Amino acid sequence: MSERLRIGFIPLVDAAALIVAVDKGFCAQEDLDVELVREISWANVRDKFNIGLFDAAHLLAPMAVASSLGIGHIKVPVISGFGLGVNGNAITVSPDLHAAIAANVDGDIADPVVSARALARVVAERKQLGLEPLIFGMTFPFSSHNYDLRFWMGAGGVDPDEDVRLVVLPPPYMVESLANKHLDGFCVGAPWNSVAIDLGIGHILHFTCELFQRAAEKMLAVRASWAEGHPDTLLRLIRAHDRAAQFIEYDANRDEVCAILTAPGRIEVTPELIRRTLDGRLKVSPEGLYRETGRYLLVGREAAARPDPVQGAWNYAQMVRWGQAPLSAELLAAAKAVFRPDLYDAAVGGTPILPIAPADGIGECTGTTFDPDDIAGYLSALEIRRCPLHPPPPGVG
Repeated sequence: MSERLRIGFIPLVDAAALIVAVDKGFCAQEDLDVELVREISWANVRDKFNIGLFDAAHLLAPMAVASSLGIGHIKVPVISGFGLGVNGNAITVSPDLHAAIAANVDGDIADPVVSARALARVVAERKQLGLEPLIFGMTFPFSSHNYDLRFWMGAGGVDPDEDVRLVVLPPPYMVESLANKHLDGFCVGAPWNSVAIDLGIGHILHFTCELFQRAAEKMLAVRASWAEGHPDTLLRLIRAHDRAAQFIEYDANRDEVCAILTAPGRIEVTPELIRRTLDGRLKVSPEGLYRETGRYLLVGREAAARPDPVQGAWNYAQMVRWGQAPLSAELLAAAKAVFRPDLYDAAVGGTPILPIAPADGIGECTGTTFDPDDIAGYLSALEIRRCPLHPPPPGVG
């Protein structure tokens, strides 16, 4: 008899391996009867996951780290032996803000540092005119979306806690909020940036893979206590999802994958929007301009599915940087321990395939090198200013 599991997810393209693993039968092949439960917000997923209503979850990588550290909510140690996606977000702005940034740009607007400096000029002009701060949406305080926006803004000297407003919204609500002019921009995962472009209400300013070459986005997360009690189940779950990830990345399967992901109860957008994301060829303006990259969303290629403890350290570094967590060796070790490549290797077998680049595992657009064992040194080396509301923790200059 198949073992029954419940997994919570948000309707995003980086849930693809979850959906394909179930709907294509890869979980069934591992004697797993998985029910996918679609949720609207990350808080819903987290809370149901924490109390055990879900056996596993489609989880934001920083949320898993924060949960394990007991930051921002109750402490629930989380581990992951499978990464659901590397990269995959974008920063979308309103036509008005895009025009304002373009009018103030000094250099190539496609360079995130250049556009961030232009944003700083826009912010300064608005202050002089007595206008309200710009408002940007992100999906959760402990999310790559939050850190993506903060990193980009900071690269131009914009203080995200003083110069603009950052607000939390569920991913599906971003587009409507931009259309209603409640937001000036947002950072969210696919397909919601593309939905805004097709409606003519936004411009994709940057893919977040232009900020960082490699950033863990979502993971197939389980509670550490559940993993201890279900070691064989966990390995079978990882194996099923790895097969799904490989199936998704094979070009000949793309049409079928898009049909699976857009079925009722799954993501429910047009197959074309899913295809753009998986192909890394996205329309970035209402006028029909496209931009293409092979790194927009990595699901099964370039070792994206194999968890990397460096990513846990980097997410923890952002929490320290923005005043969400103190700096300590114990917390750093706990953050790294969320990412379990050993479980992935045990489930999949064979020689691990490791990413070739970037050298530090992150590849920041500012050129700062990340050292997962020296968070204080990394933060000191950043050329972008910290938020003055949060003084540096001990050991950070």
